[in-house]
Amino acid sequence: MKRREPIRDALALQRTAAREGFDWRRARDLWPKLAEEIGELRDARSAAQRREELGDLLFMLVNLARHLDVDPSAALRGANRKFTRRYAFIRRHFDQLPPRGDRRRLDAMEALWQEAKRKERGAR
Repeated sequence: MKRREPIRDALALQRTAAREGFDWRRARDLWPKLAEEIGELRDARSAAQRREELGDLLFMLVNLARHLDVDPSAALRGANRKFTRRYAFIRRHFDQLPPRGDRRRLDAMEALWQEAKRKERGAR
């Protein structure tokens, strides 16, 4: 049985609705709705509410991508690759980090993350 792809499913639902006239007129109109969805997720109390609100936020992000003419699957794949590269940079420096449990460890990892970002930007 083929596994369904939620991003593609969301795009298909949104495209169908858009063809039938149920769509945002302009991409800029989506920003307040995105902020609303983030607020609803932030305010969610139970695990079930968080799951529902996170789903709504993800659906909204796919809709925003559609309006920006960005393939959301490609964007997420790119973000995964970028995270992998940057985290690999951190891992190469594990021997220099404070031990797990040390409060300074996360700050040191964040500093390495920022260094990785600077190096990537400098290489472009």
